[in-house]
Amino acid sequence: MIKKACLLGFLFFALQNNFAQIVRTELPDSTSNWTKENKVGLDISQITFVNWNAGGNNSVSGLLKGQFIRIYTNGNLHWKNELITRYGINKQEAQDIRKTDDQLQINSTFGYRKDTISNWYYAGKFNFNTQFANGYAYPNTDLAISKPFAPAYIFLGIGAEYSRKDLNFNLYLSPLTQKTTLVFDQRLANQGAFGVDKAVYDIDGNLIREGKNTRTEVGILVTNQWKKEIYKNINLEHRISLYTDYINKFGNIDIDWQLQLAMVVNQYVKANIGTHLLYDDDIKFKEEEAGVQVIKGPRVQLKQLLGVGIEYNF
Repeated sequence: MIKKACLLGFLFFALQNNFAQIVRTELPDSTSNWTKENKVGLDISQITFVNWNAGGNNSVSGLLKGQFIRIYTNGNLHWKNELITRYGINKQEAQDIRKTDDQLQINSTFGYRKDTISNWYYAGKFNFNTQFANGYAYPNTDLAISKPFAPAYIFLGIGAEYSRKDLNFNLYLSPLTQKTTLVFDQRLANQGAFGVDKAVYDIDGNLIREGKNTRTEVGILVTNQWKKEIYKNINLEHRISLYTDYINKFGNIDIDWQLQLAMVVNQYVKANIGTHLLYDDDIKFKEEEAGVQVIKGPRVQLKQLLGVGIEYNF
């Protein structure tokens, strides 16, 4: 009886071992050409005053952000896709909720290189930018100065890309890029907002032709991205985009420059300090004068960010 049990145990072990070998032979581990990176975060700041002699307004601010990256690599092909989202609000005492940040951005770059040694790629780039909610020239919340898809910007071009993974450095050069500006709000389009052709009226103020909802330009685009750990748990990230149109004021450069310092407290808690500088000659500013919105000239736009919050990577 003991011998039969030992024999059956030996046969079971042998069959199990052979089956495992068959599975390993017929079902090899597959490797994917896709890599991914997901980040979601929430920054919150709050201040409250109780019997504070110097005065002040109670306030609370929140910023919800996300970054989702998908990269496909196969031989000499490289395709990087990125989705960036940000939305922030602020609530102060005796004031309604106001928007502080709003961004929806999609980036996609497809590159091909001749060999695995070179860091230069033949590349095509697609970029899309818009926002989630209406923007206002506070305290006026009756007339929006911007809306989702008013404006929206699309860049589509071909060129060359220099990429160094070891340095976290990327440089894209395009001598041929189409920039399309979308203003899908007719009131803003009639004003000629964001550079589209404005409406035409007769001498009595009657509308002859509505403003255009799109504007197309062709020019040069240069983008650069660099990220480095400048000190332990302190990372500096730089992004810049420079564009100039061949026909309309060639040499007048549109600038989009972001600089961010991320400090890691622990696995989930991070602090961020950043600046965002914009200049576009087609963006005219609006100001309130005696309750009326008056269109002014273009200006340098600067935003400074400081936040502490949680961030989750998956």
